[in-house]
Amino acid sequence: MAGGLQEIEHVVVLMLENRSFDHMLGYLSLEGGRADVDGLRAGMANTAGGREYPVRRMLATHLPDGHWDLDHSGAATREQIGGGAMDGFAASYAQKLLGSRVADPDPGIAMGYYNAEDLPVYDHLAEHFCVCDRWHSSVPGATWPNRLYAVAGSADGSLDDKQHPPPLYAKKSFVRHLDAAGVSWRWYSYDIGTLRCVDDEYLLGHHDRFAYVQKLKLAFKARAEEELFVDEDAASFLEDAARGRLPAVSWIDPNFKDLNLVGTPPNDDHPPSDVQEGQELVFLVYNALATSPQWERTLLLIVYDEHGGFYDHVPPPEHPPDDDPRTFSRYGVRVPAIVVSPWVAARSVSSTLFDHASIARTILARFCPSELAQRSGADALGHWLEEGHPHYMGKRVAAAADLGGLLTESAPRPAPDREALVQWVADRHAARTRRLLTAPAEMLRPAEQHQVTDLQTGLLAAAQELHRKGHPAGQP
Repeated sequence: MAGGLQEIEHVVVLMLENRSFDHMLGYLSLEGGRADVDGLRAGMANTAGGREYPVRRMLATHLPDGHWDLDHSGAATREQIGGGAMDGFAASYAQKLLGSRVADPDPGIAMGYYNAEDLPVYDHLAEHFCVCDRWHSSVPGATWPNRLYAVAGSADGSLDDKQHPPPLYAKKSFVRHLDAAGVSWRWYSYDIGTLRCVDDEYLLGHHDRFAYVQKLKLAFKARAEEELFVDEDAASFLEDAARGRLPAVSWIDPNFKDLNLVGTPPNDDHPPSDVQEGQELVFLVYNALATSPQWERTLLLIVYDEHGGFYDHVPPPEHPPDDDPRTFSRYGVRVPAIVVSPWVAARSVSSTLFDHASIARTILARFCPSELAQRSGADALGHWLEEGHPHYMGKRVAAAADLGGLLTESAPRPAPDREALVQWVADRHAARTRRLLTAPAEMLRPAEQHQVTDLQTGLLAAAQELHRKGHPAGQP
């Protein structure tokens, strides 16, 4: 196995939505004094309509509504990359805002970034674990092609999502190889797991392989501290982590589409969502692992599917190894990626070129390395007939770098102190409760007042189609 992968028994992947590296982690160099991170620098800017828009801190941790979502289609991303000049982000957003007819459009939002105050969980993780500053999305385009690369090693012949929902594909995912090799895995989600949308082998059934991220009760002490009580009657990621029952591979979907602001608002970071909801989710996952009896043998990858139209200054490399080199001739824009494990060095940075194919590469290299081999003839036919019907995952996965080289420690490190983050989460929940008591009408805005994003529309349609085909209600 490459690097220190032999020390890892549990790989956990949390893939969020639509933010660029510079947008979320570029502050580390601009404000945080991290010269080792290739992030933002003073003077970086784009122009639109004859006006210069420099990089600037975002004024709020969310956008006003879905009308303000940035364009991240294949065509828009090509304009943003500008042949490698990375100078088209503000102009692309200006065009998108014009079409959305928002009041007082501000193309400079595309150049915005968050900092340590906005993203305390990421600031903590960057200090104690490993930031990857050359993790590129696989495709210079939309959500689903990038998620397909992450799960199946290839997309569906397009840089864009399917034009009409539901987004149901028929790809061969890496979990088929895990099944063939008898390796345990589970897909955790808040609703129907995205694997069901990617691989039709798992469209229905396989209920033991799918579970919720959390099913819990909340109680606040007098000092606004939060206690989490796991629901004993239902499996969840929190329950599995607490009891030391995590499988070899765990994939976590964020909450993409719950519009109930009192319950669980979207925490996937897809604009216009509040990125601090995403911070809470990341902390929930990280803290569950840090307190798990399986911590010393765990690797957590936090990564984003694509850049969402936000500025990044690093040109994506061209000509990645691919089985469809004409359509997929360039990597996508850089995205935030943090590797959390007791086996990575604190405050470390990796500039190795990764993309989403590195996820499957890492998982297969650790748990079933023979599945990375390309077979032919009778050997390929015999292997395909095995349970799980594994297929060669393609050139992108075969050539991708795995994460083993980041696991450089000679012994596992204890989990860092997280008290400040626990208090931050508790304070946010207490503030939310106060808002509910003082302004219930604002907190209880009906869902129809929200501009539903294209991603949410597609996932709603996918859920309806699965239920029509027989997927039971109340099952992820």
